[in-house]
Amino acid sequence: MSAGVGVDLENLWIRFGEFVAVRDANVSIRGGDFFSFLGPSGCGKTTILRAVSGFLEPSQGRVLIGGQDMTGIGPNKRPTALIFQNLALFPLMKVWENIAFSLEIKGASVAERRKRADELLEMIALKGQGDKLPSELSGGQKQRVAIARALCAEPDVLLLDEPLSALDLKLRQHMRTELREIQQRVGITFIYITHDQGEALTMSDKVAVMKEGVIEQIDSGRTIYNDPATAFAASFVGENNVFRGRIKEIRGGEALIDTNRSGELLARISTANQGKMNVGDEAMLFIRPEAFTIATEGAQGDHFVTARVTNEEFEGNAFNIFMEGEGGKELKVSLPNVGQSFESHMGQPLTLAYAVQNAVIVPRGELATE
Repeated sequence: MSAGVGVDLENLWIRFGEFVAVRDANVSIRGGDFFSFLGPSGCGKTTILRAVSGFLEPSQGRVLIGGQDMTGIGPNKRPTALIFQNLALFPLMKVWENIAFSLEIKGASVAERRKRADELLEMIALKGQGDKLPSELSGGQKQRVAIARALCAEPDVLLLDEPLSALDLKLRQHMRTELREIQQRVGITFIYITHDQGEALTMSDKVAVMKEGVIEQIDSGRTIYNDPATAFAASFVGENNVFRGRIKEIRGGEALIDTNRSGELLARISTANQGKMNVGDEAMLFIRPEAFTIATEGAQGDHFVTARVTNEEFEGNAFNIFMEGEGGKELKVSLPNVGQSFESHMGQPLTLAYAVQNAVIVPRGELATE
């Protein structure tokens, strides 16, 4: 099985009549990486997958696999395999026959096919299950069979279109760990499509966040979470509190924002926007719910927020406090439950503190919820 084959998208545009589904995408996926396209429904991520697999020709730009231009090369001639959302296992074929189907097409003998299927069954932890029918397997087992069938074709690149979306939450969480382990074991490039940020963050080496055909940011999941480049990336990946205002002062890599409701707040300018923001610019400041602590009495300064508490929830692992936010939006604070007693602040003003490095400023933009 080939390993380490990269995929490059160069100035990729895909149009359907007047509608632009993908706009000038430039992506370089390293060979052997687990790369995810993350975004809401209709953002263009599956369209990109279809262009990589050859089921769709770009309107403009190129797809390169292993450095080779794929223009004019059909899906059956590309070094890719695609796993669909519905898995599409053959119901009347045994599990091992499903897995080895690509070898049957190539004319391999029954003995060769069975041997390879058994090797793959062992790799996906389903040893001895080859003579069952797909209907006798659980959802997670069917998922693994679909992966083994794709790997049997010995692709350089495995394409996965929301393959876990039909599974229940616990199984989905279990399968994403297994999927990552399988990918690391076989060492080939995985390109994964999902709208589930948990999947993207836990499995991927790199994530591309997409909105309306545009790639907003490409980075590791940790960087996107802690250092978003745009308002959309900040609000789509994980929970976030937003404060809107204008930049009043720039202090090196930090800026002071005069916010609508919470006064002057200090935060670092996100890495992607360093040197690009100026005094007077409209900006958004984001602070994660878990980045707040309750301030000591009488605390003052440019990294404190005071607001009235509107609701409180105990979630087991955390105490969630909801406060009056900006523009009718709630402000959420999550305090970890480490066995402390929790005093209610219902209906009262409460002052919160945050570390300046845990608050990030980006230019004003559209939020994921708008």
